[in-house]
Amino acid sequence: MIVRIATEGQYQVADADVAALNELDNAAVAACEAGDGSGFADVYAKLVEFVRSHGHKVGDDELHGSDIILPPPDLSVEEARKAFQGEGLIPG
Repeated sequence: MIVRIATEGQYQVADADVAALNELDNAAVAACEAGDGSGFADVYAKLVEFVRSHGHKVGDDELHGSDIILPPPDLSVEEARKAFQGEGLIPG
């Protein structure tokens, strides 16, 4: 799965890591829906870091369509309310 982090680039994430990524996405959605700004910031930072640490950075010279596009790492809870809707960013 190709995950783009806006402002950073693309990462190849193994299919085996998608379930853990989805759990973080669901936690981010729950914090967002609860209006928990600090909780959202914490879990969204973990989600982005998970992609960075478990994914393999795709070279800038490679062109792939992104399966998921994560908003920038400094996303606020207010901005997230617009981005995280329905199932969240990662279809489950």
